[in-house]
Formats: sequence, structure tokens, C-alpha cells
Amino acid sequence: MRDYSHRELFNVSEKRVAVIGAGPGGLAAAMILASRGVSVTVFEKQPFVGGRTSRLQVGEFAFDRGPTFLNMPYILEEIFEETGRNLHDYVEMKRLEPMYDLYFDRGRRVLSMTTDRDEMFEAIEAQFPGNGEGYERFMSEQAIKLSKLMPVLQTAHDSLTDYVSLRVLKALPFLSIGKSLYDVLSEYFTSEELKYAFTFQAKYLGMSAWECPGGFSILSYMEHAYGVHHPIGGVNQLCTAMARVIEEEGGSIRLGEGVDRLLLDGKSVNGLVANNVHYSFDEVIIGADFAHAMTSLVPNGTLSRWSPEQLQKKRYSCSTFMLYLGLDRLYDVGHHTIHFADDYEQNVKEMTKDLKLSDDFSFYVQNASKIDPTLAPAGKSSLYVLVPVPNNLSNLPWETLEPKMTERVLDALETRSPYKDIRDHIEVKQALTPKDWEAFGVYEGATFNLGHNLSQMMYFRPHNQFEELDHVWLVGGGTHPGSGLPTIFESARITTNLLRDRAGVGQ
Repeated sequence: MRDYSHRELFNVSEKRVAVIGAGPGGLAAAMILASRGVSVTVFEKQPFVGGRTSRLQVGEFAFDRGPTFLNMPYILEEIFEETGRNLHDYVEMKRLEPMYDLYFDRGRRVLSMTTDRDEMFEAIEAQFPGNGEGYERFMSEQAIKLSKLMPVLQTAHDSLTDYVSLRVLKALPFLSIGKSLYDVLSEYFTSEELKYAFTFQAKYLGMSAWECPGGFSILSYMEHAYGVHHPIGGVNQLCTAMARVIEEEGGSIRLGEGVDRLLLDGKSVNGLVANNVHYSFDEVIIGADFAHAMTSLVPNGTLSRWSPEQLQKKRYSCSTFMLYLGLDRLYDVGHHTIHFADDYEQNVKEMTKDLKLSDDFSFYVQNASKIDPTLAPAGKSSLYVLVPVPNNLSNLPWETLEPKMTERVLDALETRSPYKDIRDHIEVKQALTPKDWEAFGVYEGATFNLGHNLSQMMYFRPHNQFEELDHVWLVGGGTHPGSGLPTIFESARITTNLLRDRAGVGQ
């Protein structure tokens, strides 16, 4: 087995930091540290950057593997500015109007969601008379709520005393403790469909709106306040851009070099093993899926609070069944469309509680080729379909279910008039199941990570400065403040600032 010493790899006077995983959190952290003069090495087991936010190429057609839009782009803009760069020099971004179209009653009725408040008010009043006032009240009150919660989302929470800090005490009245997201939206709207329109964002966390904490009403507000943006080439281009900055700053990204395990001296981590090579580092940032990392990189018996046995007891998000379709034509359909099951509440219950596949499921379609010509050859399109489904704690037999589910998704598309002939136009087709997500490195295929119930938030979520191992730090959806690209980028800022302030890395 080869062994590379400090001196062979690095200047011994520098702090050496490893980042495990080239997902958006790991890349953002590495970019910040590299710009501060820190010697950073990113290890990524895949031959490409991005993790769940990577590019998927199927023949002539390109897709985002996972996330398909960016909200609150100013957070990433600020991170690029910290490195002395402009995000828009690296990525072309298009703001979408409308943001997305919501289909009810098997596609027979549609509600287009826009950031234009006058237009949104009129659309709500036209379809749901009397609910426009609730929309205006929602926008006004949620703006205040977000302003109170952002300081909580932008700072570490690794002590119980944080709960009596001024920032938390100011936020406390706005956390809607004891209320679900559905409960909160019921205070604004009488229409069930409108409640769904402003609570389906709970699925960004892989949760049910009937269980998701009411504080997350800020999710739909953030969309309506800041808009939804499409990077040309896909959201994966954000990761490509961050990787470019890391290398421009002298950092190293080792693709195809998966980390086998951490090197420990008791509870202190002093390096890692990747592809059977030992590397020494002063600090290690884990950007890989948290539960997967703790069960695969750390020797059994090392951890207590986050041991494999304790991780099995935690609550996890739902998973997703993905279908990527390369078509020989373009459809004149919105960029983002969401199709609700007739009994949406039952569908969500079956997915999150009963752990079964619904006969009538909700699904999301991205038709990005309508505005992005880089994803498919001229006159053709890349269509992305996502169905929220139970994670692998359901023990669903995806080996046999995959072809059946593919046909069910195509049937669902063909019953919606825009796609009624879609089978005739498919050139390439690829599915991705919860089992595939698990093989990709996602614990139990829970694509949105640990659940975001209150018992797994803030102090009760794995800490940005990991509490069980010395010299280990966390970024990504499995640590504070949680899942979703804006919060993942915030986790990178929190963690790199802790490294600077507590470990003197990047001062």
C-alpha cells in the first residue's frame, strides 16, 4: 500500500484540508477555503463533480440528475464575491416567469405561479374567489418571518444555550411551533388546492405538509419573493463553476478517487484513505451524504450519538423515482409543471407513512429545452420526470418495480393532453430508482437526507463542527441548516467560518 507523506503533497507550513464529496456543499466550502489561501483537496468517487447535483448524459441528451432550479441566487452570488468573482461570469442564469404551472384534476385545470404580485392576486381571485386577501397577507407576514429566521439559518447551533440566544428568542414567535406547514397555510387560504400550491414545497425536504414544521412556510415565500432561476446547461453548471474556481485558486479535485475510511487516533481524525492510499490532513470536511458517510467511513464502535444503530432510528426523507426522456420533438409546455394526485393528502400519506406506492401519484416535469438549447439537438428535447416515492425503508422491490413504474409514469404523462403521444417520440430513456440513489451513496435512498422534524433540526441535527470526532466538519443537507441548495450553500459558509474562527484555518 502506498503512503504519501505531508511533504510530498503539500507545503508543510500550510493547513491542509480534505473535502470528501464534490457535491454543492463540498465544492462551496472548498472554493471559500481555497480563496482564503488554504491548501484544499477534494475527493470525489465519481468521475464527475456535483453528486446529486451533477449532469447526466444519455446519448445526445443532457439532464440534471437531481435539483433543477435555483432559488435565492444571491447566496451563491455572495460566495463567489467572497472569492473576488462574479457568478454570472461563470454561469448564464435565466429567471423563469411563470415560475411553474400547477395542474389539478388530471391536468384539466392549471394555476400558473408568478412573482408578479398583482398578477398572482388576480389569478387566485379568478379561480379561488375571496382568497386573494390571504395571498397578500401571506406575502407580507412571511417577509417578516424570513427576516427573523435567516439569522438562525446562517449561524451554527452546536450548544443548547443557542436556544436562549437573542437571535433564537427573536425568531421563536415565528417558528409556528406546534403547527404543521398545512396548518399555517390554512390560516391564509380556504381552498385546499391553494393550500397545496403553497405547501408542496415540503417535498423539497422530502416531507409531508401535514408533518413538516410550520416554520417552513418560508419555503414558498422565498420562491415568490426571489423567483426561480434556470442556469443554462442545468443546475449542474453551478457545480462545474465552483470546481473551476477551486482549481483557479490552486485547490485540487481528485475525481474517481473515493474515500475508503477516515484515519483516526482515538477520536481525532488526522487523514483518510482513498483508493488504498493514505493521506494526512489537518482538518476533514465531510460533504458526502451524512448517514452514508458515518456508516461507511467510520469504524463501527467509534460513534455513539450518530452510530449506525442510532442512525437507523432517525427519520429520513422520502425518495424519488426519476425518468429521463430524450425526445425527437419539442413540447410547448411550461418549464416546470407539477401534477397533483386527485387525493393529494392520501398520496403524501402513503409515500411518507404507509411506505407504499400510490395508485394515483403526484409528479413533476421539467421541460427545460423550451428555453435551453444546450440540452438536446436542435428540434429535440430533454424531459425530466420526478415522482416522490418512499425511501428504501419501505423494502419495495425496485429491481422488478422499475419497468412497471416506468410504464405507469408514461401512462400518467399520456393522460395529460400535452404529452398524449409521448411514447411515439422517445429516442432515449433512463430510469433511476431509490435503489440506484442508495448505490450512488444516499443512505436508504432518502434523496433529501435526514428528515426536518423539530427533533432533527438546529442543535439536534449533526453539527457543522462534528461533535463526535475532532478535526471533522460537515457541510450539505445532513447538517445545519438542512436540505435545499440555498441552505446547503449556507452550511458551507457556516462551516468555513467555524474553521477560521475555531481552528485558525483560512484566517
